[in-house]
Amino acid sequence: MSWIKRRETKTVWVGKVPIGSSHPIAVQSMTSTFTEDVPTTVAQIKELEKVGCEIVRVAVPSIDAARALRKIKEKVNIPLIADIHFDYKLALLSIEEGADCIRINPGNIGELWKVKEIVNLAGQKGISIRIGVNSGSLPKELLKKYGYPVPKALAEAALNYMKLFEDWGFTNMKFSLKGSDVKTTVIANELFAESSPYPLHIGITEAGTLLSGAVKSAVGIGILLYKGIGDTLRVSLTANPKEEVKVAYKILKALNLRERGVEVISCPTCGRCLVNVEELAKEVEERLEHIKKPLKVAVMGCAVNGPGEAKFADVGIAGAGGYFILFVKGKVIGKLSQEEALDRLVEEVEKLAGEEVGGV
Repeated sequence: MSWIKRRETKTVWVGKVPIGSSHPIAVQSMTSTFTEDVPTTVAQIKELEKVGCEIVRVAVPSIDAARALRKIKEKVNIPLIADIHFDYKLALLSIEEGADCIRINPGNIGELWKVKEIVNLAGQKGISIRIGVNSGSLPKELLKKYGYPVPKALAEAALNYMKLFEDWGFTNMKFSLKGSDVKTTVIANELFAESSPYPLHIGITEAGTLLSGAVKSAVGIGILLYKGIGDTLRVSLTANPKEEVKVAYKILKALNLRERGVEVISCPTCGRCLVNVEELAKEVEERLEHIKKPLKVAVMGCAVNGPGEAKFADVGIAGAGGYFILFVKGKVIGKLSQEEALDRLVEEVEKLAGEEVGGV
């Protein structure tokens, strides 16, 4: 159980996934494929599903991309969000093609009547809208008022859109206020959360490559989650989208907000280390990424860090000079060669997880 008290929000549905404070914080990602390339896009979404992605967003920059949505949706198991910029007609076509949610920045759609057409059709079809606000799409009057996309400007824009959509009779919405700067993003979300009952999608946009982006995202998203803010999230990385999902779950797990998958514990290595722990730990993570059950798996470089310091791991191996010690629940159950150690480790983990060896 987490010690964090989440901000109370209403529930909004994205396909079959409920978003809001009464439900687990949902993890989402975005494809990096050309959406109109249906086989490639479907293959990437299925890879994302394997590592726990619960909602996926796809870019819709063209008519061909919008028309591909129905074909994609037929072949995947998680809801599709259509990401729309500039052209309201693409949003309308995406809704007709079965998108579970439309993501728009009203500030770059143009005249309000175009935004209203999107809202009206979404209401008719019973799908949700994610309203995005960022520094690049602020209304001109707010940029003139504040001189720069400061947190107050982002929050005010989002609250104005909230009021506008409500005036149009539409409440099936969630919001995202994002920037590449952690402080701006955190403060903007805090300001919005104080005055809105709607769910928030959180993240740090344009966070960077795998290492720097993961750190920056962990700081920004972690601060918001600690404050009880955030109902769905994406870790934006310049990396394989699967890494976004993995990092997201690690952030949620660190705050006891979600428990999913294997946590690999590995020693930092020292002069006693007799094996390449870094390579072993990476391979273990890759081979166990399909496991859904939360388990602790240890990869240690010597007997000192084996069942001793890692005794609370569910399963582990430790290099011991020419062979490996295999231990389960703190008890040594065998000595193995390096060639068989990884296979046995995976086998023991899959047993505990109730998975078949080599599961998907």
